[in-house]
Amino acid sequence: MAQIDLFYLAHSRTGDKGDSQTMSLIPYRAEDYALVEKQVTAEAVSKQFGKLVSGNVTRYELPNLSAFNFVLEETLQGGVNDSLNLDTHGKTRSAVLLAMPIDVPDNHPALKTKAALGIL
Repeated sequence: MAQIDLFYLAHSRTGDKGDSQTMSLIPYRAEDYALVEKQVTAEAVSKQFGKLVSGNVTRYELPNLSAFNFVLEETLQGGVNDSLNLDTHGKTRSAVLLAMPIDVPDNHPALKTKAALGIL
C-alpha cells in the first residue's frame, strides 16, 4: 500500500449555509468510489479539520453519482455576516479536505500522476 493526498483521487466544491459548510467530494474515477467511501468517513473528515469544526460532521453517500456530500456544522464562526475570517464563505476549505492522506494500492494510477508531476 502507498499513501497519497486525496487531491490525486478526487475534486471538491464547497458552499455555506449559515454557520455550516457543505462540501462535495467527487472521485475522478468511479472505480475509486469504494476506496474513498472506506477511508473518508465523517470521523476522518472531522479529524482532518480539527479545531476548524466545532459541530458534527455528516457524510451523505451518492453512489449513483459516485460522489459524497459532507456537512460540517459550526465551522464558519457564525456565518458570512458574523465571521471575522478572511474566507467567510469557506470556499478554500476544500483544500483542507483534499490534503487528507489516503491509502491506495501500489499500482494505483494516481501514483503515476504524482510521479509525472515530479512529486514522489
